[in-house]
Amino acid sequence: MKQNKQPGRVKSALLNWLGVPIGLATGTFWQEWMGMSSSGKVVSADKAIHLSAVWACVRLLSESVSTLPLKVYERQPDGSRKPAINHPAYQVLCRRPNPEMTPSRFMLMLVASICLRGNAFVEKKMIGNKLVSLVPLLPQNMVVKRLDSGSLEYTYTEAATKRVIPVKNIMHIRGFGLDGICGMMPMMAGRDVIGAAMAVEESAAKIFENGLQSSGFLSADQALDKDQRERLRGYMQAFTGSRNAGKIMVLEGGLKYQNVTMNPEAAQMLESRAFSIEEICRWFRVPPFMVGHADKQSSWASSVEGMNLQFLTNTLRPLLVNIEQEISRCLLDDDELFAEFSVEGLLRADSAGRSAYYTTALQNGWMSRNDVRRLENMPPIEGGELYTVQLNLTPLEDLKKNSLATQAAQLHKLHSYLFPDVPFEQSPLKKAA
Repeated sequence: MKQNKQPGRVKSALLNWLGVPIGLATGTFWQEWMGMSSSGKVVSADKAIHLSAVWACVRLLSESVSTLPLKVYERQPDGSRKPAINHPAYQVLCRRPNPEMTPSRFMLMLVASICLRGNAFVEKKMIGNKLVSLVPLLPQNMVVKRLDSGSLEYTYTEAATKRVIPVKNIMHIRGFGLDGICGMMPMMAGRDVIGAAMAVEESAAKIFENGLQSSGFLSADQALDKDQRERLRGYMQAFTGSRNAGKIMVLEGGLKYQNVTMNPEAAQMLESRAFSIEEICRWFRVPPFMVGHADKQSSWASSVEGMNLQFLTNTLRPLLVNIEQEISRCLLDDDELFAEFSVEGLLRADSAGRSAYYTTALQNGWMSRNDVRRLENMPPIEGGELYTVQLNLTPLEDLKKNSLATQAAQLHKLHSYLFPDVPFEQSPLKKAA
């Protein structure tokens, strides 16, 4: 059989620039190379990130997820949970993924890869059967293929060298996809939308580069000679600049002044740029106001707490659940172990809202005062672990036992036993009560 040759320098440079390490003879390469958008712009992740809307959406999602604490828990027989601090995955995920990254930077890179490339690949470094490190890989250098045996094959290209990574050493987090093998690349699926935005941005830049930026023209019925032009320029200098604003200019020799204004709104340039931002935000499922686009009244919640709740529910939660389940599938070897992001920080309301929440928790006995102090980053106090309830919140069974009717019935029964011949109205028990 003919062996596959290693790519040369020219091919390697093209692969690195395009971000797709595949052969030149395949149709996918030319689809990436010639697959321009309808606007004529070639769309790739490296080019699209130069758009402010794409940059803002990717940064918002990746930084929001990277700031959420991620913990590995062990489920207890009584249904509670406790941090599995002794598990190798806890040490790697929550403290030091690899010698070069913090947990925040590690998660930021994973989410950014999912947003731009549709996939995130992490190689597990093992010493024996113990996980010691997690190394993120570049999605553009990975090729995933379904073998005839039904298993997946991961081929990674690095420094013009290909190597096959065993499936057991890969954690593959897929974005939205249709085949179950890889997530779809947003930059390719939204090629026309992002390409149109790139074309609009380029057109706006070219207008300011090549357009005639003049506030007005002087016209004359007859041609002016060189001396008249120079004298007119010197005369006009007395009326230019902010210091000369408001001066009255006298034109002689039949000169006429014509004002010129450039109106981008008439050419729908500003509307097109605003619509492009909304379209890009729709692809990333990010509310436009969260990336600084607030031209129109938002249909989201009016309070900050409501906005955070909807952003968490509709945008972040599908992404968080996807990452949590992949961590449990690839890194945790026990069904009683699971990973979970702590999202309480996004749900914190103002001081009045938190006060009402804590008051309800304390009065109903499902939080202690030290639990509240921990959430507010305050040290515990002595006796603060005691769980209390309101005095008037008495169970119905206790009210039934201690009611006046029940007490009267018990007293009447006792009288009948002690004084069977004495009427209850004359009972010494009644007088004593």
